Amino acid sequence: MRVAQVLGLFLLGGLAGCEATNPRVVTTLNQDASKVSGFPGGAMHGRVITSWIDKPSSTMSTLYGNDVAVNYARKNSDTAYPAGSQLSLVTWKETEDPRWFGGNIPAKVVSVEQVSVDTVPEKKYAYTRYEGEPARNVESVAAATPSARAAFLLGQRAAVMP
Repeated sequence: MRVAQVLGLFLLGGLAGCEATNPRVVTTLNQDASKVSGFPGGAMHGRVITSWIDKPSSTMSTLYGNDVAVNYARKNSDTAYPAGSQLSLVTWKETEDPRWFGGNIPAKVVSVEQVSVDTVPEKKYAYTRYEGEPARNVESVAAATPSARAAFLLGQRAAVMP
């Protein structure tokens, strides 16, 4: 009986320690990373196509697309996106994650790049790059063939997702 009493006290003490929240771990949203004011359309409202980290520049990027672009990217390996495709690349500066040793999270938005494919009256690729806070248009190109940067974005393969 003595063993059962000790075990019961041990379990009761363990449960009592779980009642209070840990003041060292406060869950917050990453407000800096979600500020993308001044960009036309929802830069981060699409679905994720792929993402990458650029160690030399300490940036991380995510390529988003609308349903037309995402469905095409997941089924095809070429860059002949159909009309109506819209892609947005959001690039952030990296910062250390205060809650995970050695981890990095997005900090402030560095740039947003957008590519859209249109066929009215003929096939055209529009590329726009925005920088700053609030965002300002720093480059805009529309042509029958994609610009070098637009071709780079259109050439990104979709990440394999379960």
